[in-house]
Amino acid sequence: MDTTTTTTTTANNNNNEDNTHQGPTNPLVRALLTDLYQLTMTYAHWKTNKANDPSVFELFFRKNPFRGEYTVFCGLDECLKFLQTFRFTPSDIRYLQSTKALSHCEEGYFEYLSTIHTTSLAACHTRVSACREGTIVFPKTPLITIEGPLGLGHLLETALLNLVNYPSLIATNASRMVLRATPQTACIEFGLRRAQGPDGACSASKYSYVGGFVGTSNVQAGKSFGIPIAGTHAHSYVQSFSCLQDVATLTLSNKNHKHSDDDEQVFLDAVLTHRHDSTTNDSELAAFCAYACAFPNACLCLVDTYDTLHSGIPNFIAVAKALDDFGYTPVGVRLDSGDLVALSNGCKDAFDAVVAAEPLRRQAFATLTIVASNDINEDILDRFSNTHHSLTAFGIGTNLVTCQAQPALGCVYKLVECNGEPRIKLSEEITKVTLPGRKRIYRLYGGPSGTTPLVDYMTMADEDPPVPNNDDDDDDDDDNGILCRDPFRSQHRIKVFPKRVKQLQSVVFEQGRVVRSEEDAHDENETNDNTATQLSKTRDYVKQQLCDEFPEEVTRYKDPTKYDVMVSPTLYNYLHELWEKNAPVPIKR
Repeated sequence: MDTTTTTTTTANNNNNEDNTHQGPTNPLVRALLTDLYQLTMTYAHWKTNKANDPSVFELFFRKNPFRGEYTVFCGLDECLKFLQTFRFTPSDIRYLQSTKALSHCEEGYFEYLSTIHTTSLAACHTRVSACREGTIVFPKTPLITIEGPLGLGHLLETALLNLVNYPSLIATNASRMVLRATPQTACIEFGLRRAQGPDGACSASKYSYVGGFVGTSNVQAGKSFGIPIAGTHAHSYVQSFSCLQDVATLTLSNKNHKHSDDDEQVFLDAVLTHRHDSTTNDSELAAFCAYACAFPNACLCLVDTYDTLHSGIPNFIAVAKALDDFGYTPVGVRLDSGDLVALSNGCKDAFDAVVAAEPLRRQAFATLTIVASNDINEDILDRFSNTHHSLTAFGIGTNLVTCQAQPALGCVYKLVECNGEPRIKLSEEITKVTLPGRKRIYRLYGGPSGTTPLVDYMTMADEDPPVPNNDDDDDDDDDNGILCRDPFRSQHRIKVFPKRVKQLQSVVFEQGRVVRSEEDAHDENETNDNTATQLSKTRDYVKQQLCDEFPEEVTRYKDPTKYDVMVSPTLYNYLHELWEKNAPVPIKR
């Protein structure tokens, strides 16, 4: 997952003055961004004096996306902004009172809703715990745990699910594509025009960057999140030129003649000295000349408008040589159609031929970028990784931002405790049975260096935490091992001797305010609203886990190995006791 690239025109604008507020990025994310049934349930609880009952809800998912065996948890940053600004405004209350569904509700209910805001969240001891943003997670893992009044738990559900589902799906999709690409081949997000609306587009840019993409074509996302922006020109730009006369008087400063009187020179004259094939398209050559003069330090040309190898590449080489003569380094070319493997190799052969014939051009031609951007998906990337090609970057749009391989993650939000009593949801589908009660989740590490995740281990909240195994004790049959059980398969159990134990959840919101993580607390000069810094940290964290911690067997494209999320014997026994207690016993006569 190499994140370096020299492709296309890039900029990194960290000027986030429009995002210094504490609210969510999208102004539509507010208390009314909820399903009606959250309000009707809350009203029923308010009517029966249960709205303030202490409760615990968990947000999790049941199945990894894209036929894979891992998921990247994202969206927590926006969830915290939502919590910091949660309130029903007077306008919201008037609207609710006007609806047919709620118009009959007592006035006291609307007064109750109007009192729920950040200050009241502190007063009612609402606490939110969560995995760190960017954590590699698995089915049944509690991503976010909400402890607070029952009514509030209902009112937060829909928005929290909305803010986690798509970001986690996008980050996972992006990370899988980055893993499929070779380490030397960068991935750039090009999906703005194909995304589901402006919010989908900006979210895709943001979380694909977290997943390992090196940049985006989305300029708004670049400004909002500090993501490097990248891009070149389109076919329409090439088509807009008609002949060489269009650029006959265009000049460019010759850096090799900076101290002479003629440093500004007609660029086309220099280009024509390197044009050895007069059959190439004149208008395309004119377009490349104009683009080179506009962006002499970042000239990357789209070469497949007319004929890639017989016109686009010869024209680009003539322009690139002229840029080299003037003291500039050309960047490369983009391919947007045809056999990308064969064309990329053809481009590389042409560039290598220049170096072979003119060794002094090595600096300009030996490392030219070759970008591909033609409806690329994970399957194509996997096939490319097993084929000889010369591509150095991929521009990926539709299949990334729309998640065509799987359009939704399917996170759920379930009540696991109310009034101090664990709650369980039963189902004929085992995957839909919930794990009751407040829990803690740990990652147990082993391997030679103690950095390889072995299993995720859930306990009840009041259990003692698991401890690493004593390195001096080599007896794997003693009591130092941790017995881990599959919650639903009685015969599937393992004993683990971890070298390191990490608790995955920590408190992120308490007393009505965000709680800074340990990762941020060490740097007093950084603030939590520094979006670019936080995104970069999260991006590095994802890369660290996927490249340095989890084995390739878990992250590979074909037939990945399932990573286990298991429970303690205490939680296992309690689950099955509660299951038996709550399940009705069929009667036959």
